[in-house]
Amino acid sequence: MRLLYYNDIGQIRLRDFRDSPPPYAILSHIWGQEEVTFQDVTNNTGTHKAGYEKIRFCGQQARRDGLQFFWVDSCCIDKTNNTELTRAINSMFAWYRQAARCYVYLSDVPTRALAKSNGTVWEEAFMASRWFTRGWTLQELLAPEIVEFYTKEGIYLGTKASLEREIHRVTRISVRALRGYQLSALGVKERMEWANGRNTTEQEDWAYSLLGIFGVSMPLIYGEGRDNSIRRLKEEINKRYNGEAVSSNRIYEGNRTFDQARAINGDVGGIVQGDGRSQVEYRSNEASGTSFQY
Repeated sequence: MRLLYYNDIGQIRLRDFRDSPPPYAILSHIWGQEEVTFQDVTNNTGTHKAGYEKIRFCGQQARRDGLQFFWVDSCCIDKTNNTELTRAINSMFAWYRQAARCYVYLSDVPTRALAKSNGTVWEEAFMASRWFTRGWTLQELLAPEIVEFYTKEGIYLGTKASLEREIHRVTRISVRALRGYQLSALGVKERMEWANGRNTTEQEDWAYSLLGIFGVSMPLIYGEGRDNSIRRLKEEINKRYNGEAVSSNRIYEGNRTFDQARAINGDVGGIVQGDGRSQVEYRSNEASGTSFQY
């Protein structure tokens, strides 16, 4: 596993850890057009790319939290090496689970969306983020114990625990799963439903992004197509869970989007200061009548 760190002159560098890595922070984000790659970091380039801001944010936030090392998927994996990429994707769930903190960088939630003066309720902007519609972010939400959400400008919104209500409403993931309940004890059908409506750039990644959710592994074959990757995933799930039924009709709904408008009941919040971070104060609307699925 490679981790990022700041050297003595403030440059971001990579270090290999063959055995047990030190405590580290990990980034969850939506990929954009200009991501910093492994080659960029090793060649000390890429600082001009738009994606560098996310890396800088992760490193600086990790420092504030007393963590020297941090991990970002775009540049900690050499994606030109197929063997390394396969190993990394099959290890991804464990890497997120072992992280001391996971920072969710919401590039489509600007701080101005939190201001009440423009008539925007902050929960609406949070719940409408594309982050909730991407395939890879499902495991990035569920695997780590501590997940913190930040705006595009690095303003702290809250944690998976403090925003549990909103997250449950937009994802329909059971509260016990959000609270760290052992995923292998939950039904295959329930876990597969969490992925419905999520999208990936590569067709095969919809299946590959679920390997950790089901505790299975398999080789990556980019170019095999969506149907073949899902078929192989189903085979591994059936072997792991002794043939527990996996729906063949609704196993993939990658083009469906969440009905986020229905999930919004008009809760209110405002920006407050606390614990050295700008953050959103959560005030529940007791009249909303939202019921949690446990």
